[in-house]
Amino acid sequence: MGNDRRRWNERYRDADFSLPTTPTPLLSEWIDQIPDGRALDVATGTGRNARFLADHGYNVDAVDISDEALRQAREHAARQSLTVNWVQADLETYPLPTERYDVIVVTFFHALDLLPDLKEALAPGGFLLYEHHLRADPPAERGPSDDRHRFRSNDLLRACLDLTVLHYEEATRVTDGRRSAVATLVARNSTGGTQAYPHQ
Repeated sequence: MGNDRRRWNERYRDADFSLPTTPTPLLSEWIDQIPDGRALDVATGTGRNARFLADHGYNVDAVDISDEALRQAREHAARQSLTVNWVQADLETYPLPTERYDVIVVTFFHALDLLPDLKEALAPGGFLLYEHHLRADPPAERGPSDDRHRFRSNDLLRACLDLTVLHYEEATRVTDGRRSAVATLVARNSTGGTQAYPHQ
């Protein structure tokens, strides 16, 4: 944990490193269709998704390994008069509760090995929104330089087939002139052959 925390703290202190301040489009698109209640923002960084959820009335836990990222997140939240429970922890060892969260958001964090615990942390009917970089040919210009930190095609989908998958897409985007390859998933903690589905 110590080495990862130091590395991320240094990165967040770098004046040339910045993250978007607006929520991920996936969350913005689904905010009116996901259940109200308690939310978890995984690897929150500077808290863009956590603050968006708090602004929409959620009781939010936001976890990150970096003290510096959370310091910046707290400052942003204070300026917006938003309340978020900021938690400094290594998600590899952080004890997630069972059936606690109505919404869990994971944005650009390679956490396939954590998915069993994250899914157990979903309340019945709770939603998982997950977005992460993909391996691509030709290689994408944005995201991790090492393919070990990118998903293969359908990795995320296969890992969530025990949930009700409401949306799954693999696509490329161009942001600031640089191409990325991204998988997006929305899934609900429910089972059965007959279910209600959100309007798109």
